Amino acid sequence: MNDRVNPSSPGAAAGPAPAPAPAAEPDTARGAVRDALGVGVAVGVSGFAFGATAAAAGLSVAQTCALSLLVFTGASQFALVGALAAGGNPFTAAAGAFFLGVRNCFYGLRLSALIRPPRWLRPLAAQWVIDETAAVSFAQPDRRAARLGFAVTGLTLYLLWNLTTLLGALGASGLGDPAVWGLDAAGPAVFLALVVPMLKTAVERATAVLAALLALVTLPLLPAGVPVLVAALAAPAVLFVHGRFDDREVTR
Repeated sequence: MNDRVNPSSPGAAAGPAPAPAPAAEPDTARGAVRDALGVGVAVGVSGFAFGATAAAAGLSVAQTCALSLLVFTGASQFALVGALAAGGNPFTAAAGAFFLGVRNCFYGLRLSALIRPPRWLRPLAAQWVIDETAAVSFAQPDRRAARLGFAVTGLTLYLLWNLTTLLGALGASGLGDPAVWGLDAAGPAVFLALVVPMLKTAVERATAVLAALLALVTLPLLPAGVPVLVAALAAPAVLFVHGRFDDREVTR
């Protein structure tokens, strides 16, 4: 008698069911590249505005291009040339641009933990730590996509920003006064468009509003470049008030 049981017969013992195939992970690389190229191209073309504004403020083409190559943070660059164009002291203008660029240090702390670049690559990656690369990287769902978003945004924006800076500086004489075309507002507008969506907490929104108010109030009263330094006081002021409020809640 054949003791073997036909597996297809109704009385056959049921073996373990095969494990279902794991669901395929969504390919986030395409989304990261799409976001990076969109931001890089949209912001990169505003280098025209910086090049024209800097040249109109009295900087040479070489000086203008050096700012974009070495500084590479649009808000600080516009703050510097804006203060110089308004007749501000070069040291005050540079100080305002410096303190405005300090925010990139905080981006760097978060980005370092997120994308974890190799140690040898960190000095080079630091040059691309700006609002745009931070915004794209933080919006990604995983480390791989964040790394890709950072790299593509940084490369696209660095190349386009420097190319359009050169073209804007060379064509400044043909454009005339950048304020007539509204080019002097292009940089701040792009900066606000990137920063506003990142203000998610009440403390962040309060800091932004207070900084704007301080800048607007002191703008007609203080020399060019100084209002930016005064606006920086908004952060410690809001944090102090917020800390006192938390202490009162704890002691109740």
